[in-house]
Amino acid sequence: MQNAIWIISAVKIWAISEYQYSPLKVSPDQVLPIPWLEQTNYRFPDVETAMSEPDGLLAASECLYPELIINAYKQGIFPWYADDQPVLWWSPNPRCVIFPDNFHISRSFRRTLNQQVFTVKTNTAFRQVMLACATPRKDETGTWITEEMLENYCQLHKMGIAHSIECWHQEKLVGGLYGLKIGDVFFGESMFSRMQDASKVAMHYICTQIKPVLLDAQVQSDHLMRMGATLISRPAFIHLINYPAAG
Repeated sequence: MQNAIWIISAVKIWAISEYQYSPLKVSPDQVLPIPWLEQTNYRFPDVETAMSEPDGLLAASECLYPELIINAYKQGIFPWYADDQPVLWWSPNPRCVIFPDNFHISRSFRRTLNQQVFTVKTNTAFRQVMLACATPRKDETGTWITEEMLENYCQLHKMGIAHSIECWHQEKLVGGLYGLKIGDVFFGESMFSRMQDASKVAMHYICTQIKPVLLDAQVQSDHLMRMGATLISRPAFIHLINYPAAG
């Protein structure tokens, strides 16, 4: 963890630490007053009021529950926080997305697909996928997939909202991803790979079999950009998730 952020509410001061893989880039002494949902009857502020530094920080809350998560995603907002933090809600600008028709298939990945290395399954091991995604990578010291996040997203899975795409090899789970499907949009959350191209095969499955109008990837990474992701403005993203047919 790095760079502490101080967020002040009427009753609490929280020290919020930055993970190496998060988009937070602020000085340790920066004061960031943001709305607390407990004080707004859990109504989210307009996403256009989100901070530009750190990019997309919109609100905070003390609790998390499935209906609040669904309501957030419908407005282009997602939770992202660590165990020692309040629940932080984000709506970054620009937004990283993948339009399924633009998914990039390289020659080497084409060989992987042709060789049918993996058996792709859906929704057979949702909790296992989340736990695998929560395992810190070799260059990380922690995870943002907290126990609270795990239980809430597993509840969303039971509700038919959250889904896992799983890559199996010799009866072992070796890669996959999970996210929420609301209407014609798939909101990707996290992915993992224990074999080369496993998570990419899961992404390919979403784009070619589930075929959402839009796959939300939230925040840019080199890996996503190589798969054909693009950056769009927050207003454009909000328009697309509200009127996907217009995209």
